[in-house]
Amino acid sequence: MMKDTKMLNFIKDTLENMPSSWLNLTTHRLDIFDEKLAKTQFLEKFEILFNNNNSESLAINELPTAYDYIRLGHPLSCLLEWVIAKINNIKPKNVISFSSKTIPILAILRKNLLSNKSTQIVFTDELPKFIDFKILKNIYGYKFDLKKVEKVEDISAFKGSTVFISQQDEISNIPLKLDIDFFINFHSQFGSILLVNGQKNESYISEIQHVRRRETISMTPVNCLANLNSIINKSTFKNNKNNTESDKKLLLESIADITGTNTKAVVGSSGLSIQYAIMMGLIHDALENHKRKAIRFIVPPNCYGGTNDQARRVAACIDNAEVIDLQVDSGSDMVNSINVVLDEIAKEDGIPYIIAEIPTNPRVEVPDLIQLEKVLSQERRTVTGELAIEPVFILDQTFCPNVHFLGKDEILSKVRTISYVSGSKFPSGGKCTAGYCVGNTRTESLMDKIEFHLTLCDNEATNLQYELLAKQMPSMNKRISDAYLNTREFVNFINKTLPEAKINFVSEELAQQGFTPSVFSLDLPTKGTTDREKEEYKRKLNHVLINLMITEIPNESKYCVSYGQLNGCYWTIPATSTQGTTKEVDKDYIARVALSPNMDLEHHKKVFLDFVESI
Repeated sequence: MMKDTKMLNFIKDTLENMPSSWLNLTTHRLDIFDEKLAKTQFLEKFEILFNNNNSESLAINELPTAYDYIRLGHPLSCLLEWVIAKINNIKPKNVISFSSKTIPILAILRKNLLSNKSTQIVFTDELPKFIDFKILKNIYGYKFDLKKVEKVEDISAFKGSTVFISQQDEISNIPLKLDIDFFINFHSQFGSILLVNGQKNESYISEIQHVRRRETISMTPVNCLANLNSIINKSTFKNNKNNTESDKKLLLESIADITGTNTKAVVGSSGLSIQYAIMMGLIHDALENHKRKAIRFIVPPNCYGGTNDQARRVAACIDNAEVIDLQVDSGSDMVNSINVVLDEIAKEDGIPYIIAEIPTNPRVEVPDLIQLEKVLSQERRTVTGELAIEPVFILDQTFCPNVHFLGKDEILSKVRTISYVSGSKFPSGGKCTAGYCVGNTRTESLMDKIEFHLTLCDNEATNLQYELLAKQMPSMNKRISDAYLNTREFVNFINKTLPEAKINFVSEELAQQGFTPSVFSLDLPTKGTTDREKEEYKRKLNHVLINLMITEIPNESKYCVSYGQLNGCYWTIPATSTQGTTKEVDKDYIARVALSPNMDLEHHKKVFLDFVESI
């Protein structure tokens, strides 16, 4: 008990002295982050401070980045997990916090499905009402038994995994009985905490973390902080906020206005939470309306790693689903690629779901939209001459959320299209991770299914996320416009000072049509006699440029993976950040630069000129 008091006092001091970025930023510095040591490096250094009883601001500020995105985890989620681990005398890596109450169950069921292992879900009072266990079996394909017991002591040995679920707001001392493999505690306000019990289950940890990385988010910073405070003060959390409904109403009005649509929009805890709901909603629709037909997700192999990876992970769990590569960048034309793939799928009488980014990431390319609409609308026939199933076009328009694709008489209004946007970018300006999606009039029944799965997975936006988006969205189009002007000026400057560099950015003509992203990719000139030497030189040069920028302009230039931010300039190398799980051959070892409406552009030009003169 004495040990717990000392630890909780130290945490209390740490929270009083923590940097504001722990609570307010969605993306963190990559120059002090080692992905292989996510969470552990932060906690090792934190443990040293704890052992030395050093909770001073300066020391806390110097801790390494815990994760690159708060979606995946962050300093406060690490601290919460560390505290719960200490209280329950287990390793911090065995504690994983989620914003969702459903997803930790899905994470265990997913691994056991792929390992062909039995699962029993045990509970004492009643089953959580928010989970439709029948759908988990019929649509997600998961296998499990449900078992009610009077008390924890009644749980007996089971050949497989025993998951005990508890719904209590006080989560300090948890009864980790030997026969429980996984303990999941649902909190009415914050999400859930998963404890992995015993060495024999530690092989699950990285796979559960990967589900948190891809299909949901970690418990949010503000909720982790409230959770920590309730543990320190031994109190229950009182939620005084009651304006979520008005925030939601304001936000949905903004989305309708910005997208030019009057159909239903849904808001999730992150862009990938939304994408997961889209994929599962479409699978649900396919299994109901096109029984036993092949489900085909058509995905660019080099698109953002999360999109690519999640699509393959979903397909791995569904018997008749498969991912087909769609070549869209660097010499490949999206329209031609879609045409070829749709012809093939029509022949096998499959169900085509296309996920594509416009503009593409990181090459910032826009296809011929008139030809795209034509190819997507084209009537196709199966080998037996029957009408083929129409595609659904799932459009990730995170780079340009201001462009109208879906409203009345817009270019994709007559094609079955769903558009989604990652909210940590332009919609919130980097203030939260929430994302949203909207369909056109041809996808209204699909949107109902998407909303159902977003709710089932407990991946709807949190109250604070609704509040932040409701505040930030009305200014979004103005911010996009101002940031584009900075980007165009910087691109023109680089073209003039370093003409040998290859820049991927939209043409003036595309900008006239409304495609005004504030991100471009930079393929630096290289030296060397062999291809390998040239590639190595260019990769080193990327780091030279980024290091110069973040050192010379530390208050504005940051090495991190986001864009659409309110201030400053972000630099990253997609191959080593956003494309983390993309196949090596499809990675882009180029610099990606994201500018904001509010930054010292002249200073950036001056430092870039210094870089050019140094090479």
